[in-house]
Amino acid sequence: MSVQRFHTGPRMSQAVVHGNTIYLAGQVGEPGSDVTNQTKECLAKVDALLAECGSSKENILSTTIWLADMKDFAAMNEIWDAWVPQGHTPARACGEAKLATPDYLVEFIVVAAKP
Repeated sequence: MSVQRFHTGPRMSQAVVHGNTIYLAGQVGEPGSDVTNQTKECLAKVDALLAECGSSKENILSTTIWLADMKDFAAMNEIWDAWVPQGHTPARACGEAKLATPDYLVEFIVVAAKP
């Protein structure tokens, strides 16, 4: 079975497709903006990468969300709930973690199916 890599750099690829499974690298928003804007930016990147890989948010299998501070849980969920297609909600986990820089407030890690 072949492996396709998208936007490959020296450290990582933004997406990897193996068979009918798509693995996205952690997606972050613009540093310095609030969690609402960073969440919107992350999800726009997820949409774009899934489309490039031949899939969509309706095919997300699981999502792991890291927040720099759980105080932002409700604000992030407000954007997530408006974005995720009802009837196609994936398995999901959300926790608090130190992200790559203090300017990142949220990070999304997605695994999806390729229809």
